[in-house]
Amino acid sequence: MRDKTSWFIRIWDEKNPEVFGLGEYGPLPGLSMDYKPEPEEILRSVVDKIVGRPLPKGVMDLQALHHDFIKLYGNEFVQQNPAIVFALETAFLDLLQGGERIIFKNDFINKKAIPINGLIWMGGLDFMLQQIEIKIRDGFRCIKLKVGGIDFEKECDILQYIRRKYYKDNITIRLDANGAFKPDDALYKLKELSKFEVHSIEQPLKQNSQLLPELCRTSPIPIALDEELIGVAEKGHKEKLLKEINPRFIILKPALHGGMYGCKEWIELAESQGIGWWITSALESNIGLNAISQFASNYTITMPQGLGTGQIYADNFPSPLIIKKAELLYEPRFEWDLSKIN
Repeated sequence: MRDKTSWFIRIWDEKNPEVFGLGEYGPLPGLSMDYKPEPEEILRSVVDKIVGRPLPKGVMDLQALHHDFIKLYGNEFVQQNPAIVFALETAFLDLLQGGERIIFKNDFINKKAIPINGLIWMGGLDFMLQQIEIKIRDGFRCIKLKVGGIDFEKECDILQYIRRKYYKDNITIRLDANGAFKPDDALYKLKELSKFEVHSIEQPLKQNSQLLPELCRTSPIPIALDEELIGVAEKGHKEKLLKEINPRFIILKPALHGGMYGCKEWIELAESQGIGWWITSALESNIGLNAISQFASNYTITMPQGLGTGQIYADNFPSPLIIKKAELLYEPRFEWDLSKIN
């Protein structure tokens, strides 16, 4: 991917149109359930059902919004359109909090930092090594690398380089295979990668692989599920998946995994089974990333989150999100400039 398009839902009260809530719909081609080449028509139909309706009264939380969306759009639509649900959740909560892009009034907007990992993008060996040096120089002690995209021996060379050069720095290494390993060599590769003291690996096999439960049981590296969670919407199905596969971690993206309410359910189920989790973005702009960061801060964060993606775009919204010493901070005095939204 060299670019990514997002659409925005703006909601306001006719009596006070200057105050509005804003939500981002930014599905990923080839990954999002609700990615459509021409989404304007369905987004218009979604918005048309809101126009003219009274605003919710009283305290409106994610669960109440979820039930309202089911009444308005139907359970099937809500389950099959997580990116649209995430946009609606963000827009409504933003408006109900005063239309200042404050989605949740928690400690994050009062300068409580979120630890984040440093993401290393795929590329040539020299390019990746350069990124690693920059991230570690900038204070990151948890870095995430993609594997399965280049020669496996070169990927092992990169990990060996990190361990040899930064052996005193206590660097945590996360890997993401995006389903790239083949069933017949996955365990071998995991054993080879485990030599480099890897914290975890995301989705080593493709989604719905029958071998995944066994691999989670035998892998020397803790396995985290990501794509495996896409499309699993019913709470009972979520619970069954976690029990059958029994991963060590799950990685949650609101736009892929049922909106913020859907992620809330995943977190509750994971914690009840002793499964760890962290939250990341699905390459949203700073509008969506701001909402996801505030959502993450509703929880006690025990490990770095994947929320450092706001820097990847050449064209993005200026934002109150600041990365400093491997932590994400919110500048409360920031004023949003939304002139780019047409």
